[in-house]
Parts: sequence; structure tokens; C-alpha cells
Amino acid sequence: MEQIAAALGDGARWRIVELLAERPRSVGELAELTGLRQPQTTKHLQTLARVGLVTVFPLGQRRVYAVEAARLKDFEGQLRALIATIEANEGERDVLTRYQAAISESTAAADRDRWADGRAFSFDRLLAAPRNDAWRHWTEPALLASWWAPPSMTITDCVIEPWAGGRAVLDYRDAEGRYRSAGEVRAATELEHLEFDLSVLDAKGDVFFTGHYDLKFADAPGGTRLRLDLRITETTVEAVPFIAGIETGWGQVLDNLAARLTQEKD
Repeated sequence: MEQIAAALGDGARWRIVELLAERPRSVGELAELTGLRQPQTTKHLQTLARVGLVTVFPLGQRRVYAVEAARLKDFEGQLRALIATIEANEGERDVLTRYQAAISESTAAADRDRWADGRAFSFDRLLAAPRNDAWRHWTEPALLASWWAPPSMTITDCVIEPWAGGRAVLDYRDAEGRYRSAGEVRAATELEHLEFDLSVLDAKGDVFFTGHYDLKFADAPGGTRLRLDLRITETTVEAVPFIAGIETGWGQVLDNLAARLTQEKD
């Protein structure tokens, strides 16, 4: 399929295929209609023939070319599958659009440090798992790493230690850089309550902003009701892209957790 795409990616070859779709034509006729010289036309036809898009018919001293619809139908099938995949994942593009709009709005507001201090967010999820399983996915490093960071990231450290004074760390990287957050657990009541601070850090270890997280776990029909309240402080002007993405980002992260617990239940 890649060879067909490459062959059709040239404007002259595309025009040749359009002309052959009407009827078979000779090299000379194609050269005249496209404005190309015959040697150029012949080279384009040879490229199309190599990938099976045209067939040559030697007729005495003339060489007549015809287009092969079967190969185009194969290509059409691949394109339709690609379009279907794009349409099925349109939500991912919508996330980027919302994120871009949020960055623009936050940039206009970020005229000084502490510009977003006190801003609060709340999230509520019904998780299809008992409280014990939901709690473990927050407090066991391997389980936490399975849903907290985006799937494209490589996690190097990920832990929330469920006791007062315990570590709270999320450290991951991709091809473009390293992303670090570090803080401390303030309170923990097993299976019920988890409270921690987490600061997003720059490359030097300076704070972009700090999030104060308060999680509550409660039994609910069908599983566990999770309530996450987040308040931010120590906001810097440079924190704009992080703060702009909090609502969308945590929404996705908690969706990942819900999906993970549903998969394990099934």
C-alpha cells in the first residue's frame, strides 16, 4: 500500500491515472494530454506498472496502457479503514482542541506568579471494583503506574506511600523530555481517605505549581465511588500549559483508572 501511495503522490502520475480511468491510451496520447515529453511519460508509466496500477499492451509498434481497478480498490479499502480509525478516535483530537483553547485562556490570565493560586477542581468516578482494589491501584506502585501516566510515556518512578510523611512521586519521560512531580502524603486512612501534595518540577527542580489532592473512597452500588478534590498553589507564570491541562488531563487519567479496573474485573 505504501508503494501505491508513493506512486499516486506525484501530480503527473495522478493525472495519468485519471486519463487512463476514462479509457486505455498510448504513451504518445498521454504525453500530449499531460504536456510531458514521451520519455518522462514512459518513466511515470513504468512506475505505475511496477506497483500494479497500470498494465501495458504491446500492439505492434504501439504500446497502450490501461489502469487496473483492482489495485485501486485494495487501496480504497485501506483508506476506508484509515478513515474509520480516525473517526473512531476523533475524541483525541477534540482533547487537543480543548487543551489549546485552555492554554490561550490561561496565558491571558497569567500576568504574575501566584496567578492561579486557590483554583480548585473536583472529579467523581464510579469504579467497577471493590474499595480494596481501587485503593490498591492508588497505593501499589506497579498498579499505580499502569494507569496514571499516558501510555506513550516511560515511567521511571511512580509511588504514593499510604502513610503520613510517605512519598508521592510521579517521574516519567518520553522522546522529548523528562517530567517530574514530587511531594508528600499528608494523611491516609486505609480504604477510605488519601491526602497528598504533589509539586510539578522543572529541570532544575524548581516548582511550577503544587497540587493538594484529597481522595475519598466509598462503597457504591456496582463498586466504589471515588471523589478527588484538587486545589493548586505556588503557581508560576511558566506553569500555564500544566494548569491549562489539569481538568482534561485528570479526566483522562481517571478514565484510564476506571477502564483498567473494568478490564481486570472482566
